[in-house]
Amino acid sequence: MATPATSNALNAASRLVRSHSRILSCRLSCPPRPPAALLNTRLKHSDTTSPPHDRKPIKRLSPRSQNTTTSLRRVALEAQRSRDSLIRRSGKHRFVDPDIHTNQVTAYCAAEQYDIPTATRVLKQEGYCLDPWNTALYPQVIHFQTPDYSTTDASGQDSSAAPGDVFVFPSGTLVCWNVPEHVQLNLLHRLLLPAAESPHLDRIEIEDLEYIQDSSHHTSEIIGDTIILGTKPSSTESSTEAATPLPSSEVDTVLAKIAFSSGLARSTKLAVLEDLLSSYFSSTRSIPTILSRGSPLRFSRSFILRKTGELLSIRAQLNLYSELTDSLPDIFWDSPSSLGLSAYYDEVGRALDVGVRIKVLNERMDYAGEIASVLRERLSEKHSTGLEWLIIFLISIEVGFELWRIWRERQERLDPASTEALLRRLLLRDMHQHDSVTCPR
Repeated sequence: MATPATSNALNAASRLVRSHSRILSCRLSCPPRPPAALLNTRLKHSDTTSPPHDRKPIKRLSPRSQNTTTSLRRVALEAQRSRDSLIRRSGKHRFVDPDIHTNQVTAYCAAEQYDIPTATRVLKQEGYCLDPWNTALYPQVIHFQTPDYSTTDASGQDSSAAPGDVFVFPSGTLVCWNVPEHVQLNLLHRLLLPAAESPHLDRIEIEDLEYIQDSSHHTSEIIGDTIILGTKPSSTESSTEAATPLPSSEVDTVLAKIAFSSGLARSTKLAVLEDLLSSYFSSTRSIPTILSRGSPLRFSRSFILRKTGELLSIRAQLNLYSELTDSLPDIFWDSPSSLGLSAYYDEVGRALDVGVRIKVLNERMDYAGEIASVLRERLSEKHSTGLEWLIIFLISIEVGFELWRIWRERQERLDPASTEALLRRLLLRDMHQHDSVTCPR
């Protein structure tokens, strides 16, 4: 009699024998697979023998489209290679190659305002051609070009510099692109001085940047402290360049320079106000220390009024009488949006931290306003104290006169000589009256 373990082993062995027999029968009945080469030959033969309507046409590029794609790719690569030759790295760490020759753009602020008609008359008398590219931005800005100047490089060789661009803004600022320094100083100290209102040549604010002209791009940008000025004409401009009397690419470049110059002028004007506020704090620095000691403020009325007027003037120049706090100056309202001039203006503001500086300047003026309010309270207190003392003095004088009158009357009543004199005068008067009655004429 078989045990359960023996029966289980016999069943497993029988199942294994049946599975092997099925595998062997399948291998004997199935034909062998053809090799891969024979399979490919059959597929090709089936494609050639299939009817024409079952075939799918193969799309091929024409030689012209291939050449067009290649040329566009070549142009893109050349443009990228040209821009890559100017700029190193990418993203926020980009910087301009320091070995590339750059030109200088300098902004000056030497007056509170420039009288544009007077400046126009003076510049025309000097022979400058105003608005040579017909930008039609007068009187928001005066644009003229300086002639070619011969310069001497470090090696001692003479070279001619390209014409420079000069922009005069009504805010009292002057921006020069690729202009020699002696020409800039001549414009600042001699030519534009008659048109300057409230000039401050002793504290001129200067802002310097470098710029490069990039002929591979028609857009401009700022990288670090360098302006990449795109001078490449767009496709529409290049197709219509022969029909227009003025090269539109030059006009676009001048408009881009005006946008960047407006941002630089804004920064220099803001620097003047920052310097004025620093001078204000220097003259009032001792006031918090005096108040903390509990000592009285011994400032004259003229000093307090002068400091209050200085603070009001700075605040008015920042928020009322200029375009420093405007998001977009009036000069860009009529410009085409495709040029992106407002973007250039904002880019200069971000590069020079104009928005942050305006915010900090307003906060500092709030603190200066608190100092001015303390001075005004001191002035009001001093004035009211003076009036009170004046009233007290007048009342004291009146009381003194009244006391003197009372004392004099009292003395006359108590003095016997004065009483006898009074009686004598009365008796003499009565005697004269009696004689006149008894002895009539």
